[in-house]
Amino acid sequence: MEDKKVIWITGASSGIGKALAIKFADKGWTVAASARREELLNSLNKINHNIHAFPLDVTDIERCKIIAKEIIDRFNNIDICVFGTGMHDPKSEKRFNLEKVREIMEVNYFGTMNAINSIYEYYSEKKNGQISIISSVAGYRGLPAAGAYCASKAALTSFAESLHFDMKHKNVRVSLISPGFIKTPMTDKNEFPMPMIKSPEFAANEIYDGLVNKKGFEIHFPKAFTYIMKFLQILPNSLYFKLVAKGMKKINY
Repeated sequence: MEDKKVIWITGASSGIGKALAIKFADKGWTVAASARREELLNSLNKINHNIHAFPLDVTDIERCKIIAKEIIDRFNNIDICVFGTGMHDPKSEKRFNLEKVREIMEVNYFGTMNAINSIYEYYSEKKNGQISIISSVAGYRGLPAAGAYCASKAALTSFAESLHFDMKHKNVRVSLISPGFIKTPMTDKNEFPMPMIKSPEFAANEIYDGLVNKKGFEIHFPKAFTYIMKFLQILPNSLYFKLVAKGMKKINY
């Protein structure tokens, strides 16, 4: 009997990560689910027994290494890693808060780096596998009340592009996931209208298809929104700033 394929997902206790864990488990994959909240991870196993809890705070470098080794030792393999831990605090970002900036960068960017570091040598020696990084369309350009969040996601996007070149020589696929607005506990904090917002299940379906059935670098969705954001990337700064400033008049900023 062929062994089940194995996926490691961080940020799996809620939102996109939770929906993705359930999606892969329903498809018969073994899912190693990581997040800080152990009780929420354990509840996922009750939904589908293919999901196994590996509690982890990604800001702990050494703990990331330990968990990666535990997953490999238990399941003998990790076919895909999806690193999606993230945080955003729109209220605190309405003013410059250095402590919050550091916290967001520590979790979103360096937390992902810690996770990648924990499996980098494994994949380099294995010469096979996938590393997928969850960024955001917020990484395309700077947005109001999201300086640290946008910066962390822009950093992840650039790093994923660079990592692609490195890992391609080792036959390891690197992919970037760039969602638009997805209804999660994090986006519930936003105090402005979120156009074309989609469910976590929608996101999970798009990501599953992109990781398993397609070979492209970037998985972005919903397309009707993300292509608008990509268009904004190429606008001159003067025009971009005017458009965003006009939109800000409609929200409580």
